Amino acid sequence: MSQKRDYYEVLGVAKSADEGEIKKAYRKLALKYHPDKNPGDSSSEDKFKEAAEAYEVLSNQEKKAQYDRFGHAGMGQGGFGGGMNMDDIFSQFGDIFGGGFGGGSFGGSRGGDRVVRGTNLRVKMKLTLEEIANGVHKKIKVNKLVNADGVTYKTCPTCNGSGRITRVTQTFIGAMQTQSTCHTCQGAGKVIDKRPADADAQGLKRQEEIIEVDIPAGVEEGMQLSVRGKGNSGPFNGVAGDLIVVVEEIEHEELRREGEHLHYDAVVNFADVVMGQSLEIPTVNGKAKIKIEPGTQSGKVLRLRGKGLPSVQGYATGDLFVHINVYTPSTITKEEREWMEKMQKSENFTPGAEAKSKGFFGKMKDIFS
Repeated sequence: MSQKRDYYEVLGVAKSADEGEIKKAYRKLALKYHPDKNPGDSSSEDKFKEAAEAYEVLSNQEKKAQYDRFGHAGMGQGGFGGGMNMDDIFSQFGDIFGGGFGGGSFGGSRGGDRVVRGTNLRVKMKLTLEEIANGVHKKIKVNKLVNADGVTYKTCPTCNGSGRITRVTQTFIGAMQTQSTCHTCQGAGKVIDKRPADADAQGLKRQEEIIEVDIPAGVEEGMQLSVRGKGNSGPFNGVAGDLIVVVEEIEHEELRREGEHLHYDAVVNFADVVMGQSLEIPTVNGKAKIKIEPGTQSGKVLRLRGKGLPSVQGYATGDLFVHINVYTPSTITKEEREWMEKMQKSENFTPGAEAKSKGFFGKMKDIFS
């Protein structure tokens, strides 16, 4: 399968485009590639779906912000090839076309067969740092609304199956006609005739379902992934909304995260930094060995390249920074005190000008050495 194109490129708009510009660009493309104008042309249908997918994301402020930050990885799974068909597109975006096609609606020839979309479900998913580093396949149990079996329908008496209510208002320039979605059938053109005892007034019932989700590597706290078509089913036998998975990161016992980079505080004794020592430290996928050179100062930061977390967009992998901290005992023995008193008088243990001048900025420089 070919790689998805950038949504801004698909619509031909800049990232700074406002809501009106995005809507205008989508309308132009959808009119150009609409299946009614290009019957039997699979290439036009693909471009029509691609434009609708781009508009669905960029016209929604929450999804747009997610896409701007994480790219396609932030959109989760699905897409218009995975649970959303042409009827779904007609249902969601038809109203922006006015009288462009048929009886005043997008795909107007469908009349009262308009499909009502269900609401989204939102769940939180806790992930360990290891799962974030490698990506993970998860199974989630959700309690959702589904279309009940045994429900029958009849033509909506309010709109007579059109799904819309037409009103004529007299103004000083003459009669003006407006249309709105039927409040009785929500645009479906039909209402429930008979329903089983376990179904509500919209033909829905609650049911548990196990949903499988692939979490890409590098996700961050608060990131939202969308699994298309796994939310609540739409009323009147409509299509399902999406399942929104909100990422929660479980704090690691030893490693601290900063974007794609990781940090570890290594506590060593005085002899280790004076004489040098090899040290085993934790990484997100196991252990690594570092060498503390003789004379290493407290506050020194060692950099292990590529030992951090991958970018969620797959561009790069962060680093692991090891912060060297010298441990100071709170109590010492008599022999240790006598030894320390000798060290206090030794010129070799007296800080020189170089040690005094190496302050904050000098330590920061060590991070990138």
